[in-house]
Amino acid sequence: MKKIVCLVLLVATHLYVNAAVPKRIITLGAALTETVDAMGFGKNIVAVDVTSMYPAFVTKLPRVSNNRSVSAEGLIAFAPDLVLAPEGSVSKEVQYQLKSAGIRFVNIRQEYSVNGALVFIRSVAEALQVPQKGDALARQAEQKIKQALAAVKADGGKQPKVLFIYARGTGTMLVAGKKTSMDAIITLSGGRNAVTEFTEFKPYTTEALIRANPDVILMFEFGYNSLGGINSILRMPGMGQTTAGKNKRIVQLDADLLVNFSVRLDQAITALHQKL
Repeated sequence: MKKIVCLVLLVATHLYVNAAVPKRIITLGAALTETVDAMGFGKNIVAVDVTSMYPAFVTKLPRVSNNRSVSAEGLIAFAPDLVLAPEGSVSKEVQYQLKSAGIRFVNIRQEYSVNGALVFIRSVAEALQVPQKGDALARQAEQKIKQALAAVKADGGKQPKVLFIYARGTGTMLVAGKKTSMDAIITLSGGRNAVTEFTEFKPYTTEALIRANPDVILMFEFGYNSLGGINSILRMPGMGQTTAGKNKRIVQLDADLLVNFSVRLDQAITALHQKL
């Protein structure tokens, strides 16, 4: 009888450990990927989504899709024991199929603020079953963010108006309004969003550019390159009528760094502030 009880306990313990420590993880978001890696689980990531480019090793990992949509079959093919996804990015049907296959699926909400970044880090740690490690990492991140914000404040000076343009060639151009990740990072970095009349992203127009009259144009590196670089951008209609165009203040930065609001938020604040 004792042998049976011991065997049951051994099996139960084995199952608990397996459940507690994910061995094969799929991350469906750049911020999730870098946060999982920062907690020491990078070696356990077996596949990522198309947005994940940092750290460098993840560029060599399999992609679960060619765009932002995923299928249950595509995810199950990698035999994960944990799938992490941004809240609202995966359909209820796919979530149900994963859970039916015995795969743990966790939605992680992201809020674009300092506190949101710290909550995000802790939420990922909870999903990985390492809350103490999450607390430690969040405290480290908070200290670094405070230092970055203190440096921005100490710099003083005028807050430049910044217009963020998302571009993938001239055929796809959007500007960031209020309540966006770009609005948040611009403010934290000592600037102010040149757009105040709308929220989220809206199509770029020459009229909106002239009306906003930014001091600085901010772009992701891939967007900057897709438009042909600074000379091509300065020749865009209306650009020469803006303060940014006249002073050739076209700033480009890494997309992953700017939008992730996680363990590298302090670096994003510092990098953008230095460009403004």
